[in-house]
Amino acid sequence: MKNTVDMEKLVSLCKRRGIIFQSSEIYGGMNGCWDFGPVGCELKRKVKDLWWKDVVQHHDNVVGMDASIIMHPRIWEASGHVANFKDVMVDCKECKRRYRIDHVEGDCCPECGGEFTEPRDFNLMFKTYVGAVADDASVAYLRPETAQAIFAQFLTVLNSSRQRVPFGIAQIGKSFRNEITPRNFIFRSREFEQMELEFFVEPGTDEDWNNYWVERRIKWYHKIGIKPERLRIRPHEKDELAHYAKSCVDIEYEFPFGWQELEGIANRSDFDLSQHQEFSGKKMNYRDPITGKDFIPWVIETSAGVDRIVLTVLADAYEEQFLAEDDTRVVLHLAPCVAPVQVAIFPLFKKPQLQEVAKKIEENLRKHALTSYDEIGSIGKRYRRQDEIGTPFCVTVDYETLEDNAVTIRFRDSMEQERISLDRIVSFISEQLDF
Repeated sequence: MKNTVDMEKLVSLCKRRGIIFQSSEIYGGMNGCWDFGPVGCELKRKVKDLWWKDVVQHHDNVVGMDASIIMHPRIWEASGHVANFKDVMVDCKECKRRYRIDHVEGDCCPECGGEFTEPRDFNLMFKTYVGAVADDASVAYLRPETAQAIFAQFLTVLNSSRQRVPFGIAQIGKSFRNEITPRNFIFRSREFEQMELEFFVEPGTDEDWNNYWVERRIKWYHKIGIKPERLRIRPHEKDELAHYAKSCVDIEYEFPFGWQELEGIANRSDFDLSQHQEFSGKKMNYRDPITGKDFIPWVIETSAGVDRIVLTVLADAYEEQFLAEDDTRVVLHLAPCVAPVQVAIFPLFKKPQLQEVAKKIEENLRKHALTSYDEIGSIGKRYRRQDEIGTPFCVTVDYETLEDNAVTIRFRDSMEQERISLDRIVSFISEQLDF
């Protein structure tokens, strides 16, 4: 079923509920930069934690690293970013708007119909200077991807972690691209986070490992609650492939603005390690301690954008339900494992005896789940607030609780309620959050 979510309403919800809002808003905002609020940063953290759990913790041959954002500029020469990491842009001579040439159709400005300038290259890397003097010798760059640090540290990590090929190095971190036209909310930004795995394999085994990671990654999206019918695997055509890539597929999601890439999975051959060997003068060969085989490993890369996945989770979960005339419920149907608040606890009224029990329940649950305590407003308004941030369970303490030692659990999606004893709350919630 086509995704018909109104992006303006989704953006409004994100600001209203402290999920995502414009950076530097009191100064007019910063185009292409976004801040994650109290709810948003928890959602983002859950996405990263679940990725790390699936990619690193569930594999005994994958380790992690956290590299610096600013690295030696020769790394970007070796990778080809200095020479080739460019978009082609045009300007409108009339309204002065700027466009990536592949984002416009025809020869005229889509806003005013004005004539375009001649196309010209635009390097997407942010340039900076290291040290006290800003000259050519001190030029450095904010990294446009996290992968190159992994390639540069391949042997160091391999030897210190005592791994054998096949093995992988995973990293989550900030990247920066000076996009000509950031757009579609947080889908295309100038500052963003990536989750990347570089998996090093023996030549000849690359296709099997490539297939393994494609299957593994698509299943992960299903596990975090993304609707399978809005996901697809799109193999790259030959004219799309980078010159060094043997193959590449994109995992795409059907956003309200069309099918777009969430994650790329590429068989990068031995290009990256060979390039760094050439530019650094350091050998990147691997010698297997058991078989004695000596080779430069090939790389299977999985590269996903954290911000894009957060947007996917939100767009996929958003729904407006028309319950009655003048009564519309906005709800995020988030999977419990990814919800920024997993259980909310309410006293039915602001009475000390109810507040005391509710706060004790929240304190106990906090050790097992992401919780929220709320005693402000009517119970109906509190439910709706939690619906809008995707809280799957709400626990209400009422006067009956003082007599029967039970509470009411309200389920977000069905709005049905169930009575459950106090001694079962922790086990019940824990079972629902299993990933």
